[in-house]
Amino acid sequence: MLTVLMATRNRAEILRESLEAFCGLQPPLAGLKLVVIDDGSTDQTAQTINSFKGRLPLQSAFEPHRGKNAALNTGLDFAEGDLTIFTDDDVFPHSDWLVQMRKAADAQPIYSVFGGAILPRWETSPPMWVRWMDLGPIFTVTPPWLEEGELASPLLSVVQGPNMAIRSRVFQAGIRFDPSIGPHGASYPMGSETELLLRLGQQGHKAWYAKDAIVEHLVRNEQLQKEWVLKRAIRWGRGRYRLSHTQKSWMSVPRHLFRDIPTECLLIATAWVSCRQDALFRSRWRLNILRGIAIEARLMAKSRRVSSDSGKLSSRLDGNN
Repeated sequence: MLTVLMATRNRAEILRESLEAFCGLQPPLAGLKLVVIDDGSTDQTAQTINSFKGRLPLQSAFEPHRGKNAALNTGLDFAEGDLTIFTDDDVFPHSDWLVQMRKAADAQPIYSVFGGAILPRWETSPPMWVRWMDLGPIFTVTPPWLEEGELASPLLSVVQGPNMAIRSRVFQAGIRFDPSIGPHGASYPMGSETELLLRLGQQGHKAWYAKDAIVEHLVRNEQLQKEWVLKRAIRWGRGRYRLSHTQKSWMSVPRHLFRDIPTECLLIATAWVSCRQDALFRSRWRLNILRGIAIEARLMAKSRRVSSDSGKLSSRLDGNN
């Protein structure tokens, strides 16, 4: 048996369309269980979930709005079977998705982590500038050139939340998602699954790419606006720093930013003068990643100072008692 976990918040209509697609799945021979965790929705999400309980082997849970990772941790308490598969509420699986993921897991017993193919499902025809960018970090899709096999690094836009499977024994050993990272409100550091994968890699777990386990990830109209993409670059930069904040700093900001930000600004000016719209947009994307790194560095430094001051105050109070 395997369990599919999905966290959702305030996207009742998209969730309904996704669950309709789930109704067309071929069930794996050993059976499946679908767990949908409502992360504090205030729309019709609860009613939408309940409407599918007679059509899918579905169990639901409610988590007060604490973010996607906290919701997934709640869902792990309901998981059954030897394989736990993660997906999103805006995913449309191919009919044999779970059969192919089950096949890969059974054929590769030494691997603990499995990533499947994630294709874009465009709500409307994508604009020309989409061809200028690496779509992986923007729309959470996988590179089309990847072949079946072991992943030297499961972190390079390959194993991602919309199509990720992990052997349940990993979670039975006590591993959980870090709730301080990942989707939570409008502003957050990206990298919820990446943080978990980094820890698993450090523990020696290996990853496999299951090319034929395919889902389509909805790319909504608002995501095809340049301003949305540039805001995402900031969140991506924040996540990059959160996951690898080992750089030397000055005034709580990584030193390399004092070189990289002016360089990127010069490239933006050059692209603007030469009317190179593709180069201009790519430079703006990179500049916003750098801005995100600076933002997260300052936020983490402030958090450490507050924690240190609280510890010192607590020690003084204890000493006076």
